[in-house]
Amino acid sequence: MQSIQNVETFEEIIGQDQPVIVKFYAGWCPDCTRMNMFIDEIIAEYDQYKWYELNKDEMPELAEKYTVMGIPSLLIFQNGEKKAHLHSANAKTPEQVREFLEEQK
Repeated sequence: MQSIQNVETFEEIIGQDQPVIVKFYAGWCPDCTRMNMFIDEIIAEYDQYKWYELNKDEMPELAEKYTVMGIPSLLIFQNGEKKAHLHSANAKTPEQVREFLEEQK
C-alpha cells in the first residue's frame, strides 16, 4: 500500500477515473495494526483498486473533510468523489472488509 504524504498528492490520486481505496490510519491505533495483519491478502484479492494509506494525524483536515471519525477507515474515491466509506467499527475483521468491498461491485 502506497503512503500519501501530502494533500496535493491525495487530490491527484482521488481524481483518477479508476476507483482507489484510501486507508485512514494512525501510528498509535491498535485496530490499524490489527488490520495490517490481514489487509495484504485482501489487496491481492481486490486488485481492481489501487490502494493507498494516509496518516490522519498528519493530515487532519482531510479526515475532517471526509468525515473520518474513527480509524482505520477505508474510503473509496473515483473522479474526486467519495463513493463509499467503511467506518472503523465495521472494519475489524477480514470478513467485514470483504463484505464491504463486495457491496461495491
